[in-house]
Amino acid sequence: MGIYDRDYYRREGPSFLASFSGQGRVCKYLIIANVIFLILQIISPRQPNTLGEFTDLFDLQVGRVLNGQVWRLLTYAFLHDFGSWQHIVFNMLFLWWFGHDVEDMYGPREFLAFYLLSALLGGVAFTAWEYFSNKPPYAFCVGASGAVTAVMVLYACHYPTRMIYIWLLIPIPIWLFVGFQVAQDFFTWAGRVNTVTAVTVHLAGAAFGFSYFKGNWRIMNFVPDLRSWQRDRKARSRFRIYEERVDRPRTPVAVGAPPTSADVDEQLEAKLDAVLQKVSRKESLTDSEQQILIRASEVYKKRRS
Repeated sequence: MGIYDRDYYRREGPSFLASFSGQGRVCKYLIIANVIFLILQIISPRQPNTLGEFTDLFDLQVGRVLNGQVWRLLTYAFLHDFGSWQHIVFNMLFLWWFGHDVEDMYGPREFLAFYLLSALLGGVAFTAWEYFSNKPPYAFCVGASGAVTAVMVLYACHYPTRMIYIWLLIPIPIWLFVGFQVAQDFFTWAGRVNTVTAVTVHLAGAAFGFSYFKGNWRIMNFVPDLRSWQRDRKARSRFRIYEERVDRPRTPVAVGAPPTSADVDEQLEAKLDAVLQKVSRKESLTDSEQQILIRASEVYKKRRS
């Protein structure tokens, strides 16, 4: 079948509502999860001057992590200080503003892996810093800021010249906004300034986001593809072995044909069709559309290998 027979030469791209509903799916789930955790924090029983039993079970407390409660290295990133509404509001706003474009670029599974690993590395960095530089009782930590900082840095690396508006009035390039935030955290950390902000977590997220971009890493490349393993197992189980005997004609061996690859998700197919339709009309592509072509190329190369 020739390229002109493909669907993107015969039909329109996805509708506006379909595109919007599919955009940033993982970001939406993460925001919903953070909101649910916040509600559980608020309704959880608590003593005076504490954040409650639910928070106490999942926040990042260095002493308890060292005693084996390692889940806190990740779960802290879904908790927030509900005494300050800015804490969760700005984290979730930044996650959506920057995260949905990054998710569209890398795909839902890779973006989720990137986000969770950023949070985990931030928790490890905070624990190590508190243990080696301070004495008990150690500080505790809650908040998604480390993972969100990693997303912001990765976004700024891809789109450094995009403009944002501070207080809806002052336009500045995104690299300057993100760079200022990281520099502020660095000088706070280097100067050992007394602050309630876990700048160590922010800096760990920023370092990981930058390294991820420069190294062109893909986390899911290190994760076994269980679906492919299951397909291979089913294909092997379909082989039939026959015992050959002299007194009867040979029976052909039935070999199951390997299944076709289905690694490209439907959202990527729809986006790729829309981009190639623009190419066929000789229209210029945006940065995001060029990234879609790059990602699709990587997926198809993986399918052929």
